[in-house]
Amino acid sequence: MPGLLGKKIGMTSVFSADGKNVPCTVIEAGPCVVTQVKTVEKDGYEAVQLGFQDKKEKHTTKPLMGHFKRAGVTPKRHLAEFKEFETELNLGDTVTVEMFNDANFVDVVGTSKGKGFQGVVKRHGFGGVGQTTHGQHNRARKPGSIGACSYPAKVFKGMRMGGQLGGDRVTVQNLQVLKVIADHNLLLVKGSIPGCKGSIVLIEK
Repeated sequence: MPGLLGKKIGMTSVFSADGKNVPCTVIEAGPCVVTQVKTVEKDGYEAVQLGFQDKKEKHTTKPLMGHFKRAGVTPKRHLAEFKEFETELNLGDTVTVEMFNDANFVDVVGTSKGKGFQGVVKRHGFGGVGQTTHGQHNRARKPGSIGACSYPAKVFKGMRMGGQLGGDRVTVQNLQVLKVIADHNLLLVKGSIPGCKGSIVLIEK
């Protein structure tokens, strides 16, 4: 789907036409420049590669510098591909947040906040044992028995246990577009999106 690269600014709230206070997320969407146009003849599929946020030349590898010079653009920090743009785009063209003027809903892809190694209560919503510890000491939030005995004598794959939580690619679908502020490249969507402030997100129509 067509889309843009953006940066999460933070959350706020706006008042709707009927006076309701609506929580929303502010995203700096673009401007992005076209760094590559992929075609069926050459690449096997059609897509447009967009670049977001400028980067110093001394921090860019030589292969990427050649890639950007071929497109006639300055080095970019983030690259992403999008498909099915309504208009034909050429190298060096700029895509702005105005593409969402006629969009009612968008999908946002981001990386969720990393929370480190967490137990089963926080990671999977286990209830724990509350105050009924059955004589155990300091076991209120432990997973308890995991079912392995002399048979099957192993732990099944996919068993819900403690482990790394967060830091995953998360897609939130059908977020309502509340406002497009083209002068400042801002997009306001209803609700929350994955990631911390300043994290890079993909916004898809």
